[in-house]
Amino acid sequence: MVIHAAAQALAHASTREGTAPVRSEVTITIDGPAGTGKSTTARLLARRLGLEFLDTGSMYRAAALIALEARLDLGDAKRIAAAARSAGMRFDWSADPPRLWLSSPVPRDVTDRLRDGDVTLASSAIARLPEVRAILVDAQRRLRADHPRLVSEGRDQGSVVFPDADVKFFLDATPQARARRRADQLRRAGQSVDEPRLLAEIIERDEADRNRDTGPLIIPEDSVVIDTTCMTHEQVLEALEREVHARLGPLG
Repeated sequence: MVIHAAAQALAHASTREGTAPVRSEVTITIDGPAGTGKSTTARLLARRLGLEFLDTGSMYRAAALIALEARLDLGDAKRIAAAARSAGMRFDWSADPPRLWLSSPVPRDVTDRLRDGDVTLASSAIARLPEVRAILVDAQRRLRADHPRLVSEGRDQGSVVFPDADVKFFLDATPQARARRRADQLRRAGQSVDEPRLLAEIIERDEADRNRDTGPLIIPEDSVVIDTTCMTHEQVLEALEREVHARLGPLG
């Protein structure tokens, strides 16, 4: 009640001063398959709109890292879920983008480790486990409670985690375009690239994401679908920003 009263007072003050009221709660979701630029777009959109950014994919990658380090069977849902819960996953929101830390057995920033190949591969298997998804979905909802002005990206944000989001986006692109982008990203990082293999992995990942029992990759109801195949990051970002302002007006 105190929060709502404070927000109302702020809104009235802003109106008297002739400026747009600050929206105390805003949730924007960005879903889509791998390689559509969701993370970069969500991070930059959040920055432009003055919101915070939640990369939910990093949470599944962190669960995969926890399982790998503990040498757990990647199909052992109960043990992985328990390990992920006890690891004390948290974000450092003072960084842009937020850094992901594990609190146990000792506090450490694992952000950079999450993009390594073994973690990427394991995270695909981890994301299919209902017990793990239940824990992370609950964690994501608790994060929104603490950070109510949020752009959240993933595979099931508008469909499962935040079906009440103010604006929902679904970014898509052809598998070939996504494989090419990933190959370019790896080359810039100085890594060797097998583009046909990347394409096969993306197609396989799409199939797994769309057909899993829990939190499958679908186009959320009432979402704005944007095909990014022939668009630059800036063009995608501008399209999303225009849509948000058209629907919500100034966010304050």
